[in-house]
Amino acid sequence: MDIVTTPDNPAPPGVVASTIRAADGMAIRAARWHPPGESRGTVIVCPGRAEFVEKYFEVAGELLARGLTAVVFDWRGQGLSGRELDNSRKGHVDDFTLYERDLDALAAQVLEPFCPKPWFALGHSMGGAILLAQSRAGRSPFERLVLTAPMIDLYGMRFPRASRMLIEGLDILGFGGAFIPGGGSTAGITRPFAGNVLTSDEARYRRIAGVIAAAPGVGVGDPTIGWLNAAFRCMRAFENPEYPLRTLTPALVVAAGDDRIVDPSAVERFSSRLKAGRLIVLPGSRHEILMERDVIRGQFWAAFDAFVPGTRDELAALEFADAAIALAKRRKAG
Repeated sequence: MDIVTTPDNPAPPGVVASTIRAADGMAIRAARWHPPGESRGTVIVCPGRAEFVEKYFEVAGELLARGLTAVVFDWRGQGLSGRELDNSRKGHVDDFTLYERDLDALAAQVLEPFCPKPWFALGHSMGGAILLAQSRAGRSPFERLVLTAPMIDLYGMRFPRASRMLIEGLDILGFGGAFIPGGGSTAGITRPFAGNVLTSDEARYRRIAGVIAAAPGVGVGDPTIGWLNAAFRCMRAFENPEYPLRTLTPALVVAAGDDRIVDPSAVERFSSRLKAGRLIVLPGSRHEILMERDVIRGQFWAAFDAFVPGTRDELAALEFADAAIALAKRRKAG
C-alpha cells in the first residue's frame, strides 16, 4: 500500500506500510515505525473523520523521538482504506461498531505480531469516541488512552433534537448514502485557511492540504446522512451518566478551548465523570490540537509525556500530567 510524501510532508524514515483485512473483508491501510534501540511501548494513532495516515507523519516522528513504536492507520471509508460505497469521496458507515472491526484487525494483524507492549492509544475526535465505546464495552486492549477533542457532542447545534430526527428520518427513507444537506465531495481542509475552524497554524494547514492536492484519493468530502445518523447514536450514548463511570481504561482527555466542531463543554461534563480520567483544556486551541501552533502542541506533549508510559499508578499519572501542563503554561507566561 502506497504512502504519499510531499516536500513539505516527508514520512519519517523506516515506515512499514501494509494492507490488512477486517473480519468483514474491508481493506484497512496501516503504517508503522519502530524507534532505534529498545522500544518503550507502542502508541496507535486513531484519526478523526476524513483524516489519513499522512496527516500524522509529524506525530509519528515525535513518538519515535520518545522511544515509542508508532502505528497510524486509515479507518474504513477514508484515506486509502476501502469504502462502503462506490463513491470514494463518501466516508460512509452505517454504524460506528464497524470501526471497532478495524481496531480488532489492527490488534490481531499489526500490534500482536510486530509491536511491543505496553500498548497505548492516541485518539482524535471521532477516533476518541470509538476508543471510548470500545473501552465501555470492556474490549480495549490498551493500557491508557489519550483523547484529543473527543467527539462527545457537536458544537453549536441550535435545534439538536430536530436535527437528529431529520437525519434519522432521511436515513430510514433510504438516503443514508447521500451527503448531508448542503454537503459535497470537497475535502474541508482544501478550502481557504482564513476562517477555518481546524487550526490557527497556517503552515500545518497548508501542508496537509498539499497532501490531498498531490494525492486526491486520500481525501473525502462532507459526511453522509448515514454516517451522521450513526454519529448521533454514538454521541447519544455518552449522555448516559453511567457511561463514563463504566469506562475503566485510564484516560487523559485534552480539550480544545476554542473548539467549533466538538462541544468543549460536553467534553468537560463527560470527562468529569470518568472513573479513571483527567481533563486538560488548552486555551486558544482550535479543534485540531496536534495541528496547532507549537506553543499549544508543547502543552499537549508535556501532558502526554507525564502520562505515557508514566507510572503504573493511573491516578498519580493523571495528576502528574495535569501538573506538567500547568508548568508548561507558567513557562510560557514567564
